[in-house]
Amino acid sequence: MQTNSTFSILFFTRKPRGKTKNHSVYVRITINGKCSEISLKRSVSLNTWDSHKGRVRGNNESARVLNSYLDQVYNKFLDSHKQLIEEGRIISSSAIKARYMGEDDINKSLKDLIEYHNTKMKSILKPGTMKNYSTTERYLKKFLKQKLKINDIYLKQLSYRFIVDFEQYLRTVKNKKNACMLSNNGVMKHLERFKKMMNLAYKLEWIIRNPFKQFQLKFEKFDREYLSDRELKLIENTHYKNGRLERIKDCFVFSCYTGLSYTDVKQLAGNKISRGIDNRLWIFTKREKTNETVKIPILPKAMDILNKYNDVLPSNSKAALLPLCSNQKANSYLKEIAKDCGINKNMTFHMARHTFATTVMLSNGVPIETVSKLLGHTKLSTTQIYARVIESKISEDIGNLLQRFENKTNQKETQQNQSIIF
Repeated sequence: MQTNSTFSILFFTRKPRGKTKNHSVYVRITINGKCSEISLKRSVSLNTWDSHKGRVRGNNESARVLNSYLDQVYNKFLDSHKQLIEEGRIISSSAIKARYMGEDDINKSLKDLIEYHNTKMKSILKPGTMKNYSTTERYLKKFLKQKLKINDIYLKQLSYRFIVDFEQYLRTVKNKKNACMLSNNGVMKHLERFKKMMNLAYKLEWIIRNPFKQFQLKFEKFDREYLSDRELKLIENTHYKNGRLERIKDCFVFSCYTGLSYTDVKQLAGNKISRGIDNRLWIFTKREKTNETVKIPILPKAMDILNKYNDVLPSNSKAALLPLCSNQKANSYLKEIAKDCGINKNMTFHMARHTFATTVMLSNGVPIETVSKLLGHTKLSTTQIYARVIESKISEDIGNLLQRFENKTNQKETQQNQSIIF
């Protein structure tokens, strides 16, 4: 910690360009012979300026106001110097100037953080994730403008109350129909993204305390919908003359038998299919969301769909194998298909992934560790959210347990009868 450096503050005047009687007032901060200057945006007549005292001569109103302002500037520079010493930072004239001007790290604002986050994370986060952050940032800016009547705020001003107030704001945001736009989990997702940005600010040492330290995100747990075996068969056996519905149905069923997400199905190309360890065709790809490598054996029903749209599977081709439209249109078409099949569920393309994990895999006795690998999850706990043991599997397992109990009982009775004979 540097405490023995020479430090001085000097007020002086300088004649501006052009013909004018007044001189501009400046301040010079000097540390160990190196100085930085700042224009104070004030002017004074050269006849009234005392260069030795660095103040205005006289006792009139204008002189008192300007001298009082110079005293405030002087004290702020002393405070800036003291703060840097206490924080153990390098003491320099430029550092004191930056602290005074509010341009150093300790005076970063929320907009500074958003801009830094967008610049640095653009190459790391996926476009879809960045889009979600943009939505959160838009809500933050609206909250500042509508509720606090400001356009920006210093990070050091953010508090636990700011987070709570922002949470309440999100819960009351309404659409044109005067209905709340965000569910509890929607609100929590925005706060989760805001929390990640504040964690970044803390790591960058832009804040000395994290306002999220005492705040807990409270997500509501809910069952993720999936198709039962009967419902999946209904969709498989439904055929359309309408090309768009037939194509999206096939892509959905393909996802049900591979566990690939919408993006991964859309990007599936011939160069991602090759012979596996068992000499059968496998999908070798990386999940777009997590960049995790997944290796999936192609089940017969998934292969039938690939063959339907490709006479011969192209090897090493980067062209898409399946005709998949946009995610928004796909989900809209799936709702038409669900209605045609009499399925009273909010069917989305992502439901296929749940169906693969639950109906196709777990209910047929595939271990959850294997399912986790097929889904490309890094943690088993993530798979447990997607895939749950369904009632038919519980019934089957209990039936097997009862059969074992019965076998043990019969075995004991047989042993007792044999002992009586002897």
